[in-house]
Amino acid sequence: MDSEDEMSMHDANDAESLDDDFYSGDGADSDEADITMDYEFIDNDSDDSDDFPSHHRSQLNYTVLGEADILQRQEEYITQVSMVLSISRIAASILLRHYNWCVSRVNDEWFADEEKVRRVVGLLEYPVPLPDAKEVTCGICFEMYPCDMMRSAACGHPFCVTCWQGYMSSSINDGPGCLMLRCPDPSCCAAVGQDMINALALREDKDKYKRYFLRSFIEDNRKTKWCPAPGCEFAVDFIVGSGSYDVNCRCSYSFCWNCTEEAHRPVDCGTVAKWILKNSAESENMNWILANSKPCPKCKRPIEKNQGCMHITCTPPCKYEFCWLCLGAWSDHGERTGGFYACNRYEAAKQEGVYDEAEKRREMAKNSLERYTHYYERWATNQSSRQKALADLSQMQAVHLEKLSDIQSQPESQLKFIIEAWLQIVECRRVLKWTYAYGFYLPEHEQAKRQFFEYLQGEAESGLERLHQCAEKELQGYLNAEGPSKDFNEFRTKLAGLTRFEL
Repeated sequence: MDSEDEMSMHDANDAESLDDDFYSGDGADSDEADITMDYEFIDNDSDDSDDFPSHHRSQLNYTVLGEADILQRQEEYITQVSMVLSISRIAASILLRHYNWCVSRVNDEWFADEEKVRRVVGLLEYPVPLPDAKEVTCGICFEMYPCDMMRSAACGHPFCVTCWQGYMSSSINDGPGCLMLRCPDPSCCAAVGQDMINALALREDKDKYKRYFLRSFIEDNRKTKWCPAPGCEFAVDFIVGSGSYDVNCRCSYSFCWNCTEEAHRPVDCGTVAKWILKNSAESENMNWILANSKPCPKCKRPIEKNQGCMHITCTPPCKYEFCWLCLGAWSDHGERTGGFYACNRYEAAKQEGVYDEAEKRREMAKNSLERYTHYYERWATNQSSRQKALADLSQMQAVHLEKLSDIQSQPESQLKFIIEAWLQIVECRRVLKWTYAYGFYLPEHEQAKRQFFEYLQGEAESGLERLHQCAEKELQGYLNAEGPSKDFNEFRTKLAGLTRFEL
């Protein structure tokens, strides 16, 4: 039986390899074709997961960055620009922020027209000193202060320390725009560097400024993005145009670089966008109302019938009594219409194909709702199964692996095949989940494509269930054993064999 199972899984994978772009979303409805579908596909043999088994890994086309990594890259960029342009590090950081941390663009613009760049960015070539006087008037509060209590940017416009702190605090609390802070003088565009922030701003404001400065490296750079997982502080540096968009963050969350939704290979971003929109759209509520309710013939309020006979009485103040089937007045019903619990007028009209427009819309809405429910339930079930598999994987790593090692008298390094099996289950549940979103948008008239898709989907589900059964229930017997099992090596071979087959 095992060999037959494995053969069937071979067939499923061979069939899948016939068409690499089978899930490319070309079968989407024509009225939704305007949604951009720029998801690129790779062979199923490659996977970018850091957590995936080693025999599935390919060379990663991205780098996950922590806070220390981001700070290090900022320092490297600042140093590079400072050395190449022979300017201070403060000036280099101002230039990099202005040009979205793109070193090549900074160099190109600078050497093309240095004077223009200085004027646009606010870098003065020759700083202007403070006035040489015992006391100077602050340009904001107009009070006289000794020179040692006055500060200015490179432009030389004097302002007292207190006014500088208020000006900086107001700008920093307004948001990241403080990174392009200029002199408070309305007629001046001289840049205010980080050195002045560090020297004059309040401690709380300095911390906010540093956070904005750090985040600007990711948010202003088109090659980097923050991980979209809630509470995650990692970012990803991606090689644009490198193929697969699947990214696995250090927080263990997998997402698509292109659309920042959760990883959805092999389904394209356009299909995912439509599916997510449909799941949250009010149109499904209207479909439910149309499919499961009827309007009162008198006041037109929708009424749901969940039990009882066909005699319906609308709620006050309407109180109109009518037949649920034909929506006619209940006073017209009786033995001559088939009794109070039937309506042969409606049945006769139904047999003759006489439907009004409202009934046609209701029938179409009901069919649409049933079809959507079919795919959504299976999509959601695979999602919950994936979450359960992730929890089981965590439990296996934290508790069960050590217990199994003691019972079977084998080192944990020899039991990694179990972790690989659970990682495969998690990945397969993700793929299966999104195949239902793809299947929902397959055109009804493409029967051959739909049949082939459903065959592949069925084979994938069958293979996954065998793997899940083996990794969950069969393994439990060895966890409950009192000592080493003679057939544990056979179990190892079986589970490893099932794990090797990909969806």
